[in-house]
Amino acid sequence: MALVPYVENPLPALSKLNNSSAQFRFANHDLSLAQDWKNLGVAAVVWDAAIVMCMYLELGKVELKGKEAIELGAGTGLVGIVAALMGAKVTITDREPALDFLSANVKANLPPESQGSSVFVSELSWGEGLERYPAGGFDLVLGADIIYLEDTFVPLLQTLEHLCSDTTLVLLACKIRYKRDTDFLSMLRQQFAVEEVYFDRQRDIHVYKAWKLTTRRDL
Repeated sequence: MALVPYVENPLPALSKLNNSSAQFRFANHDLSLAQDWKNLGVAAVVWDAAIVMCMYLELGKVELKGKEAIELGAGTGLVGIVAALMGAKVTITDREPALDFLSANVKANLPPESQGSSVFVSELSWGEGLERYPAGGFDLVLGADIIYLEDTFVPLLQTLEHLCSDTTLVLLACKIRYKRDTDFLSMLRQQFAVEEVYFDRQRDIHVYKAWKLTTRRDL
């Protein structure tokens, strides 16, 4: 997620974003995620797309146990943490300014023995330094609310192209707010097959799965 500091908004609908933490129960674990809206902006709050993504993972439609997964634009780290608790080996990434905050949430919510062995926090700015990550080296790529900035669409697609093999599954959770959001999905469809697999009507969040067009398989 982009690091955009935000001036406190008095609207009640946004008041929860100013809370210093957010609590959840996923994968039979009670989780407490620190938030820092004032200093780190949108990267440091739990958005509905992350919650819905975790709900979808809990449905069990995607095999996580033993899978190599990477989360892009992780923000608070909720999605990557839940994926790890469900058995995936997860690389949780965001831009460098968010890493200390992200690492603290991972440390607070995952068993010490998993940190550094099955869970890694790493810097990733989309489209940059991709050679540090294995080409096609992941079974699963996760992204929650990461397609809202038009300037990031091309580097995000470059990143997905690099990380995905012909058998990699991409899961994206997002709210379709503007035409640019559907424009991204159109761009994605030039390289990937895309299918909507879940919709949370209450939160207005869509979950899409995608895989490289070179291979069609039942998922």
